[in-house]
Amino acid sequence: MKTTSAARAFAAALLGLTIMGAPQLAFANIKDYEFQLVEPSVQAGADRIVTVRLVNKTTGKAVPDAVIFASRLDMAPDGMQEMATKVTAMPGTEPGTYRFKATFGMAGRWQLSLGAKVQGETGTVESKLVVTAQK
Repeated sequence: MKTTSAARAFAAALLGLTIMGAPQLAFANIKDYEFQLVEPSVQAGADRIVTVRLVNKTTGKAVPDAVIFASRLDMAPDGMQEMATKVTAMPGTEPGTYRFKATFGMAGRWQLSLGAKVQGETGTVESKLVVTAQK
């Protein structure tokens, strides 16, 4: 079977277009996401609310509908990781925010450790945020 030079040129052009002009699929890396504290401090005491925002660092946009499956609050930053308190998830007030209720039994630095799954991504977003409880 003979191939004309016009057919070869057309095939080469299509191959070049496919290689050079095809849209690239972008896959996010789970490391592109992070939790950020909305307020870095709370008053010490019972039933205090800590609000965090989950952000895609490459776009700067808040990420709604993440599934938070792990949370812990303790005083690890002050060398007292055994001093932990119960954390209760609360509904967020805006898309991409996540709220937690906890008792801050004493003033000091508390570490909020979170683990979450982002819809459509593989891997786990893990963060350790330091909240300061003030008297």
